[in-house]
Amino acid sequence: MNLDVNVLDEERQRITGYLLRNSYYKFNKDYIAYTADTVRGTYLVDLTLHLQGFKASLVDSMQPHKQYRIGKVHFITDYDVLQSLSSSMNINDSVDYKGYPIYYQNKLYLRPKVLVDNLRFAPGDMYNESHVQQTYSNFGRLSALKYTNIRFLETSAKDTADLNCYVMLTKSKHRSVTFEVEGTNSAGDLGAAASVSFQNRNIFRGSETFMIKFRGAYEVISGLQPGYSKNNYTEYGVETGINFPNFLFPFLSSDYKRRIRATTEVGLQYNYQIRPEFSRTMASAFWSYKWSRRQKIQHRFDLINIGFLYLPWISGKFKEVYIDKNDLFRYSYQDRLIINMGYNYYYSSVGRSILNNTIASDSYSIRFNLESAGNIMYALSKATHIRKNSDGEYAILGIPYAQYMKGEFDFSKNIRIDHRNWFAFHVGLGVAVPYGNAKTIPFEKQYFSGGANSVRGWGVRTLGPGSFFKESEERNSLLERSGDIKLDASIEYRSRLFWKFQGAAFVDAGNIWTIRNYDSQPGGVFKFNKFYKQIAVAYGLGLRLDLDFFILRFDGGMKAINPVYESGKDRYPFTSPKFSRDFAFHFAVGYPF
Repeated sequence: MNLDVNVLDEERQRITGYLLRNSYYKFNKDYIAYTADTVRGTYLVDLTLHLQGFKASLVDSMQPHKQYRIGKVHFITDYDVLQSLSSSMNINDSVDYKGYPIYYQNKLYLRPKVLVDNLRFAPGDMYNESHVQQTYSNFGRLSALKYTNIRFLETSAKDTADLNCYVMLTKSKHRSVTFEVEGTNSAGDLGAAASVSFQNRNIFRGSETFMIKFRGAYEVISGLQPGYSKNNYTEYGVETGINFPNFLFPFLSSDYKRRIRATTEVGLQYNYQIRPEFSRTMASAFWSYKWSRRQKIQHRFDLINIGFLYLPWISGKFKEVYIDKNDLFRYSYQDRLIINMGYNYYYSSVGRSILNNTIASDSYSIRFNLESAGNIMYALSKATHIRKNSDGEYAILGIPYAQYMKGEFDFSKNIRIDHRNWFAFHVGLGVAVPYGNAKTIPFEKQYFSGGANSVRGWGVRTLGPGSFFKESEERNSLLERSGDIKLDASIEYRSRLFWKFQGAAFVDAGNIWTIRNYDSQPGGVFKFNKFYKQIAVAYGLGLRLDLDFFILRFDGGMKAINPVYESGKDRYPFTSPKFSRDFAFHFAVGYPF
């Protein structure tokens, strides 16, 4: 191989890391040196690696490197960075927990068990740098803490190689109140929303985060047909939840719970909407887990998610014009119970090494999601011989429940050309299958196409399913623009222009389809011999403003292939583009993928 200084330095880093993980606390890469001897008349080099002995100072003689053991471990819970500059700290009291001294000022704000459980080393262990970093990571996950500093000091005894450890913790601000005011724009209808939330980041002295949020919204609705008593939309909502920084699950060992570094989240949500066409109540409760064994891999498991949709009132006109004439509308505007569980897997090869929204090298990410609903309830209904309702569905207290399987796969890749230019690719597939107690997927779980994160030549939720065509888009036609299968693919060239601006050129392709043939969605069903002819294609340009913490994105897309038409100029609008017919503008936050 060619002589490469970077390769030699990487080898020094590798050896240093290995020794630091094997108790050589004072070792660093400066103790490793190379001697290069060139062979006369050739391009070959003989390399010799030298491992130098330890020197406490320049005048001291070299000694063998020592292996160190962890001695006493102390906790200082009210550490102040400014105090570190002085020779003393303000400590008013202390407590001993299982041999670990814990020092604090006025009140110990974290339970001693929480402190000890987040340690990845103990007195008597050989020093291991990876265990120290894992401890930093564990304490960094605790929202009750602002900073963590771990120091090691040699014991005064000369005949030992012990390190006394001091875990110094800085308390964060535990309580906060947030007010938010926002403007809304739903398909051209303007409105406003406001919310207030309260958060306690240490409600049970274990760094548990409690949150409660109240929200209200108002919107003026235009384009309604005559016959409705009002033309506004009002929404009230409240949500609350608690995030626990550990794995709350029985039958698991304490050691496994410490190693997996999981968080448990439970929550409740309630939302009440009043529209000219109907009023609707939505309530939900959930219990989920999140964990990551490595920085690049994240897992989420939704143990249970209960959603309840209740419509206490529906306008007679809306019922007559839409619901009574369309089975899809009727199903979507029925009271419904959804009890599901799911699993989400995410892998990113770049991990957390993104700096200022720039990836230093090629990278890719994979996301997989699986969701299931209604299976346990269906089995219980069958076993107990519950009588079905008039629609042939099992119901609980008169409310039918949904049953389906839903799976999604998403792959994205970034290819770096240089520090200013790169390509990005993306492909995504989603399939939702109703069965058993359901004839179709609940509206909230269906797929939509078109918009800032889909095929950008179409507006939000205006593409598909399949070759479905509607002469005029009415307010309630969004239900007909839904599907059970979704396919998306994109390629995008991105370039840094000047200051904080980036440019992009993109091509998108995709569509949605239904699994079953519905009368209200002609041409929307998925067929293997037709679906590839129904893939829409768009192209366009984008401008992005990189504000470091987030990116503002402006994309303009044009239709290239319109699956509504089978042939001619209408099918291939890129041959004779019309701006008023084929253009769609999108504003969003963040990259599309």
